[in-house]
Amino acid sequence: MTHPAPASSVSTVEQGRLTGTVALITGASRGIGEAIAKAYAAEGATLALAATDRSKLESVRQALGLPAERVLVLPLDVTDRAACSEAVDAVHTRFGRLDTLVNNAGIYQSKTFLDYAPEDFQKLLDVNLFGVIHLMQLVLPRMQAQGYGRIVNIASTAGKWGSRNQSAYNVSKHAVVGLTRCVALEAAATGVTVNAICPGFVQTDMVETLKRGYAAIGGADGDKVVQAALARIPIGRVLDPSEIASLAIYLGSKESAGMTGQSILVDGGMLMC
Repeated sequence: MTHPAPASSVSTVEQGRLTGTVALITGASRGIGEAIAKAYAAEGATLALAATDRSKLESVRQALGLPAERVLVLPLDVTDRAACSEAVDAVHTRFGRLDTLVNNAGIYQSKTFLDYAPEDFQKLLDVNLFGVIHLMQLVLPRMQAQGYGRIVNIASTAGKWGSRNQSAYNVSKHAVVGLTRCVALEAAATGVTVNAICPGFVQTDMVETLKRGYAAIGGADGDKVVQAALARIPIGRVLDPSEIASLAIYLGSKESAGMTGQSILVDGGMLMC
């Protein structure tokens, strides 16, 4: 297996666990994606940051404080396969390679099963599943050709269990977990690993979306819903996005060469089994 050759764009960077690698991170403008971008930058990676909101991406880029040669901003709707293809091409044109793909872009919607319309299921699948499919299919051939690659899919505890009032979301995340396993099997002999992280309750704007969604379902108190969820978490708190980013560093580095096809819970012990 070959390992990432040092990219010229990071030649002056102090050695970190990701120095010499190029990473594409979707959903990088906020929450977990932004935390992963910060963590990867600190470990020396060259970054391509993708999200739908250019202005927020620019704010993240500025906050990272990276030299221009180490970061590329890519406004991107992951449901648009042609746009995904253009984004991957742009990364290769700019940096000459792509070593790590972090599929973090995602949306959430809570309704009772009977209240979900078919379009709701389709919308969540388009972003949460097909966005992952598009980018994995586009990056895999070149990763396999270079003999090295790391794919990190951000799934959810919702991909590991059943829960009320979010069946469409759970379906999309169960699919990501299954897809991770299948692609990992097919790519294993080529130097490419494929793993998923399954976060529990993380302090992002998705928690606020959850509160609003439950409030719309029979007038449920969103804060009480969150408190009830916290009661099921042994460590007794909501996680910080940086805690997800720490695992993403390992899975995006050469250190994780022996791990593939895994969907790892980072949930404060909520789903111990």
